[in-house]
Amino acid sequence: MRSQRKHIRGLLLGLAVGDAMGCTVDRQSLSQIQEDYGPGGLQGYDLVNGYAEISSYTQLAAFACNGLLLAMTRGQMRGKMAPLVNYIGLSSREWALSQRPWGRPRKTYCWLMNQPELCRHRCMDTRMLDTLSKPTLGTLTEPENTASSATGITTALAVGMFRRLVRMSQEELNLLGAEAVALTHGGATAFLSGAALTHMVSLMIRDTDTSFRKAALDAAKAVREQFGHRYSQAFEVSSQITLAASLADDRATPPVQIMERLGCETAAQVLAGAVYAILVNDGNFDSALITAVNHSGRSGAVGAITGALLGLRMGEEALPEFYIECLEPADTLRELADDMFQGCTMDRSSKLFDLDWDRKYLHGGA
Repeated sequence: MRSQRKHIRGLLLGLAVGDAMGCTVDRQSLSQIQEDYGPGGLQGYDLVNGYAEISSYTQLAAFACNGLLLAMTRGQMRGKMAPLVNYIGLSSREWALSQRPWGRPRKTYCWLMNQPELCRHRCMDTRMLDTLSKPTLGTLTEPENTASSATGITTALAVGMFRRLVRMSQEELNLLGAEAVALTHGGATAFLSGAALTHMVSLMIRDTDTSFRKAALDAAKAVREQFGHRYSQAFEVSSQITLAASLADDRATPPVQIMERLGCETAAQVLAGAVYAILVNDGNFDSALITAVNHSGRSGAVGAITGALLGLRMGEEALPEFYIECLEPADTLRELADDMFQGCTMDRSSKLFDLDWDRKYLHGGA
């Protein structure tokens, strides 16, 4: 059990590391990256005032964790709880409010709203922010935003981590991962990629010795079998993951060429890029991140997911310290990871009372 804590910490810290490295060159072409950083491309952080800055990929995943723990706490302490996806929507809306320099609400539900390092204005997807300001959020059947981009996919990481705290079947968890992404990105390839990412994370949470290749191929199969009868895009997502795994066996072609071939623009391509970067580098954190961010696609998204999955696989202690020491939200992410590991230990009949947990998950950190 103590071992799982370091893996959950590794996921959130690895997510932030990959995000901070990749968002520096997000949306830049490969030629631009090589012009700025040399033929080998970006090899590490491009620090700002000595800090590695994260973006919305880390922020959104962290707020989704906050929302799920809020749901769990309300269910146990008050005996009533709305569907879990509603709490992810609530926390995502609060995160969107944190991205505006005006109109911050006096009363909030997420304690992360009081953590400046997770509320910096770092969202590059204004369409997602517009979606989160609408009266209703998207569902699988009634999307508010039909985009298939990857900017909302990291909410699925929180759902996968939640596996150890709730009694849900794998199919129910995969569906929740899809629903979480569909709140902001209703393109089928986007939310089905969320289901696949949830599946990978939950498998590795359950058994940290599971090989990454097995987890990726199992996720490809699961999405195809669970959603293929309803969404033809399930076969596209499955094929992208399978293609990435097979391309990793080609050691003759330079990884940068294969990353360009994968595209890394849509959510499915981003997930495939992360799978390829991890497998072609045999799980080496440094070289996998370099592969993950040096291409013409969404470098921040691929870096974030690559870092999260490798952090989960390796655990916090295996992450190089030089990546963590200048990562501004590291302490907050450790605290949140520990909460995702522990879960709410109180219920209505319990004599145990955790004042700090009550403050964070019943009173919004006030």
